[in-house]
Amino acid sequence: DPHGRFSIDPQFGIIRTKKQLDHETQSVVVLTVQSQLGNSPVYSSTQVNISVIDINDNPPVFLTQSDKVIISRTQPPGTAVYIAHAEDKDSGLNGAIKYSIANKQSNAFSIDPSLGVVNLTRTVFADKQQEHTLHIAAEDCGSPPLTSLLMLDSLAVKIVVLDINDNSPSFTSSRLSYVMEDVEVGFLVHRIIAKDPDEGRNGQVTYHILSGNENKAFALDKITGLLTTAQLLDREVQECYSFTVMALDDGSPALSATQVLTIVVLDVNDETPIFLKQLYETAVRENQDAGEFVIKVEAVDRDAGLNSLLQYEILPGTGYEKFKMNSDSGELITTASLDRETQEVFGIKGNSCRDLGSPSRSSTAQLALTVLDENDHSPLFAKTQYQISVREDLEEGSAVLDLFASDKDDGLNGEVAYSLIDDTFGAFAIDSVTGSIVTTKALDRETKSQYTFRAVASDCSTHLPRSTTVMTVLIEDVNDNVPKFEQSYYKASVWEGQSPKTDIVQVFATDLDSGLNGETEYSILSGNENATFLIDSARGILATNTVLDHEDTSSYREMAASHRLVLLASDRGTPSLSSTATVLITVLDVNDNPPVFSSPEYHIHVKESIPAGSHITEVSANDCDAGTNAEITYAIISGNDRGHFHLDGKTGSVDLMKTLDYEDTMKFTLIIQAT
Repeated sequence: DPHGRFSIDPQFGIIRTKKQLDHETQSVVVLTVQSQLGNSPVYSSTQVNISVIDINDNPPVFLTQSDKVIISRTQPPGTAVYIAHAEDKDSGLNGAIKYSIANKQSNAFSIDPSLGVVNLTRTVFADKQQEHTLHIAAEDCGSPPLTSLLMLDSLAVKIVVLDINDNSPSFTSSRLSYVMEDVEVGFLVHRIIAKDPDEGRNGQVTYHILSGNENKAFALDKITGLLTTAQLLDREVQECYSFTVMALDDGSPALSATQVLTIVVLDVNDETPIFLKQLYETAVRENQDAGEFVIKVEAVDRDAGLNSLLQYEILPGTGYEKFKMNSDSGELITTASLDRETQEVFGIKGNSCRDLGSPSRSSTAQLALTVLDENDHSPLFAKTQYQISVREDLEEGSAVLDLFASDKDDGLNGEVAYSLIDDTFGAFAIDSVTGSIVTTKALDRETKSQYTFRAVASDCSTHLPRSTTVMTVLIEDVNDNVPKFEQSYYKASVWEGQSPKTDIVQVFATDLDSGLNGETEYSILSGNENATFLIDSARGILATNTVLDHEDTSSYREMAASHRLVLLASDRGTPSLSSTATVLITVLDVNDNPPVFSSPEYHIHVKESIPAGSHITEVSANDCDAGTNAEITYAIISGNDRGHFHLDGKTGSVDLMKTLDYEDTMKFTLIIQAT
């Protein structure tokens, strides 16, 4: 009795209970009782077996308050689906348990009252009710009997009819959803819903994106089916997403269904219109009527709807009033006739477009417009006439003047061709392209000192007038001509004895040059050693400088070369050019000198035997005069009375005319006169 439930009277040995006994705790108690007499060390002992008789004080108790059983809906009637088990601490009939179904909500189940086995009484395949709750009561056989139901201790058994996975999930949510492109990451876009009429795991659906989300723009919660954004959206990059979504149940094998889900990204006006070009370049012909098509500009707006509808305009600027823009089409036309020569290029910097979004967005582009030329202008020389001077020693091919005629037109229409329409005597030509006038031969002022001709400038037009200018080319003299005497050899004479400054001869030299180059100066180059002569440097008059004596000026005689004067004619050019001429001056004789015999006496010895006719001697006299004044005639003026001798009056030759006789006359004295 370790728990002290019993006591014993030490004198009488009566065993009594000290505490309440519990059959269910200990149904048999074995007590060892010892007896001892006095203080004697001898004792004895015995065992007392006490049986605790049960009373029905314990109701049946289920080990669990509830339980769950899953059965297949295909189970046949009579199938045991559950075994209920309750325990009763009592014994005997008090502990014998009978089972029963306390609620009769379904007739599909029955229970064995002794064993607690729950059996199917019929099939549940067609039942819509997928779950049955059975309240099972346990009652003992005591008297009075105790039950679990009265003790609020019944067993609630939930019998779940196990579903066969014979239904695929079926989508009930829309195939189409919309989302604004400016939503934040994590925004709920759509909820995918699929129903599966199966039960349990067979009807538990999870959601998956099979395709269309390669860029991970969306995230799908596989349990809830909530589709949210995983990235920022941009309708202009992708305006529609098409997902293949799968709904998968948890059956075995699992069944699934797919749906094509389209997410349309709705536009927000977040894109600015962009011109296809930032700079449009075009050309239009001048002189066209207003309304001439110029160009069509085009911009794109990646937005949609009103956000992408564009309106075009040109903003105020230089020259914009001459153009008009169609606000819808972007076509630009002229509002006035254009003149290229007034303005060739229009730079319209305010070519604008805006969308119709709210708020509106806009952008601009530049337009460069070139006005194409028409041949509506004639070439025009700067002056109607030109006068130039050129040196006559200009080399052939040298440019003397670059003519320029301006043509306001452009391109071929403004290309000027130059030509000469008058005779230049082969002296000039003009470059048809540059207008440069060049010499085509050597010029000679002395041949032609002035040229006048016309130059013409024309363009490619056949109906516009040409421009003409008059060219006057004056040839400037170059000292390229020497003064030229009229004669290279002059003969002149002067009487001796004339007073100084007596004019002898006037020479002339001509110089074809002009100005100083043609002014001639005369001088005596040689032959005037004694300054006997002088010459007027300007007029060329040769005169005596002293009184001449014919007999003293033998040096001027014709046969002596040194008697000649060499005259020089020089021009005043730089450098000076000159030429020479020879003047032979004859001093005319005046008969102022008598003849003079070479010897005052002639002594001749002859033999008396020389025959008549023999030459005896010859006398000669000299006269310093000249010409007839120097022509001498000889005559015997005495001593030849008998005529023995003959004197030649021209030659002075004395011949024997008669024979001599020494004995008759041994000496003759002849007086001869020279006249």
